[in-house]
Amino acid sequence: MTQSETLDLSLQLLRQPSVTPVDHSCQEIMAERLKKIGFNIESMRFEDVDNLWARKGNTSPVFCFAGHTDVVPTGSPESWNSDPFAPEIRDGKLYGRGSADMKTALAAMVVASERFVQKYPDHKGSIAFLITSDEEGPSINGTVKVVEALEARNEKMTWCLVGEPSSTNRLGDIVKNGRRGSLNAVLTVKGKQGHVAYPHLAINPIHTASKAITELCETVWDNGNEYFPATSFQISNIQSGTGATNVVPGTMTVTFNFRYSTEVTADELKERVIELLDRHGVEYDIQWTLSGLPFLTPVGELVNAARTAIKNVTGTETELSTSGGTSDGRFIAPTGAQVLELGVLNATIHQVNEHVNVDDLEPLAEIYEQILVELLS
Repeated sequence: MTQSETLDLSLQLLRQPSVTPVDHSCQEIMAERLKKIGFNIESMRFEDVDNLWARKGNTSPVFCFAGHTDVVPTGSPESWNSDPFAPEIRDGKLYGRGSADMKTALAAMVVASERFVQKYPDHKGSIAFLITSDEEGPSINGTVKVVEALEARNEKMTWCLVGEPSSTNRLGDIVKNGRRGSLNAVLTVKGKQGHVAYPHLAINPIHTASKAITELCETVWDNGNEYFPATSFQISNIQSGTGATNVVPGTMTVTFNFRYSTEVTADELKERVIELLDRHGVEYDIQWTLSGLPFLTPVGELVNAARTAIKNVTGTETELSTSGGTSDGRFIAPTGAQVLELGVLNATIHQVNEHVNVDDLEPLAEIYEQILVELLS
């Protein structure tokens, strides 16, 4: 097997134990390559997070590659078949933490840019990179802060390609042209602690909230639309009790999440939940956290460029999707940029023995390069 440029750079990045929010020189490795082809390098550090803004060109339109160098923890290294930060190739697959999410995409972005600039030194507009080490963490000192800084100086992106692993069965079969919103809540149901033998002297919050919780689970919040699946409600945690079998608990805490479509707003969801709880006579406190607004990039220049590139390189007819979790695209889309997510297969992300197909790496770089050709040549 001939080792490719994209594979070489992938291996270099994968050897860096960049567990969130630590970048561990990944951005420096990328910046060194980009500087050689004419990019202006700007490091933006906020609190404990390293961010990179690199740009070649001073005019519009601006095409931006976006992504993250941080990875999730590996878990027990003994559970892996090889050291998660000593990448190995076995049976045509590249193993290592971050191989799918998303260091191979970062490598493909850099290689694609190098090849494009060599072929089109006088290309239109600008190429940029927005890279953070705070995507897998709380996401408060990463892309969102860089975007705020860029907005403050009126530096705009026209198109943004996020290298998140979007593919399902083969490279390029799925691209994400939007994401659902994410609304979290911590519901504390109030009761009165007491002895189980004297229930008339206690108020069991599990019992008083059970019908309300059932209705929350069974409610149809919307039916989605042509771009978004229906809004989903999921309980992720329930905590109550003292651990004793003879004590009625005084409180119960329920943590839940909405992944919601553009058919509803976060405020509408909050209102409907509160109405439901009040109707069931539940005594409660509730704390809300909005992780991200839904965003959508309709079919247009960026989507068409990606579809053309994928078809030319792989022969695949790509499908648009808004399913899955959130991404840093949620911070970029509100600026007015067209945002699309396109990367390798996502089957093993965040798992033990995370891996990608080696044969997908060069085609991904070719797809990225052809998108640049479509938009900036």
